Amino acid sequence: MSPINLAIVGVGKIARDQHLPSIASNPDFRLVAAASRHGGVEGIPHYTTIEAMLEAMPSIDAVSLCMPPQFRYDAARAAISANKHVFLEKPPGATLSEVVDLETLATSKGSSLFASWHSRYAAAVEAARSFLASVEIQSVHIVWKEDVRHWHPNQEWIWQAGGLGVFDPGINALSILTHILPSAAFLRSAKLEFPENRQAPIAADLHFTDAANINIRAEFDWRQTGEQTWDIKANTSGGEMALARGGSALSIDGAAIPVSSQEEYPALYRRFADLIAKGESDVDLAPLRHVADAFLLGERIVVEPFYDRA
Repeated sequence: MSPINLAIVGVGKIARDQHLPSIASNPDFRLVAAASRHGGVEGIPHYTTIEAMLEAMPSIDAVSLCMPPQFRYDAARAAISANKHVFLEKPPGATLSEVVDLETLATSKGSSLFASWHSRYAAAVEAARSFLASVEIQSVHIVWKEDVRHWHPNQEWIWQAGGLGVFDPGINALSILTHILPSAAFLRSAKLEFPENRQAPIAADLHFTDAANINIRAEFDWRQTGEQTWDIKANTSGGEMALARGGSALSIDGAAIPVSSQEEYPALYRRFADLIAKGESDVDLAPLRHVADAFLLGERIVVEPFYDRA
């Protein structure tokens, strides 16, 4: 079977750090073009818009969209309308309505649409899911704190409406939570801290319960310095489960549990190739629904201005 002719749209940090190496190592894909306002990929044609790229290269089979979420809908709609398969970086869009419309269009066109959640493919996530399915869960506590100056230096789009602010990393925790819990959780209250000079929150404190009234708390903060924290802990009838380092390590009552050796983005591209081969889509909106609920229910707290001095 011939490789899938793939194009990448948005050649920024995430594309260079994760997407390009994963594509290069996957024989199911052949990178044939790139579209980006700034920068390109050496050795392949470069275009400044996806529309120009699609018109010039009808042989493209699929596109990976790596631009900020505020601009993803128009690009995805253009690609699906041209009968291309589409990989959406997380979050899949700026609004739920946009992604639902894309899913409807993809179905009508017979295109595969993949709303990717890379943290679900971290090495220890499936083992954590299996463990939680075998025990009674008593409570869950998420602490997801990092330094925005390190991970998103001078990236203004994340502070603008639709950029999600601290939910840009926090949605990774929510993507894991919604995958490993055996029952659905529902947001009950939230406090969102907005710097007075920003349109998106810098911190969030979320409280959920599920149908069995299990207490679930998530703390997100973008002001962390020093060691970064991406942990999910659950008190259960089988002991305390600790899913650490963004889902890459697992322990039960302090004892390390063996996990897979898979890497997140290579696994995403294997999943995308499989969806295309089967003529299927994968569009799970549960993590984004929780973010929308946080903005609906959240108490807005104005805090001191934030300046990126990176």
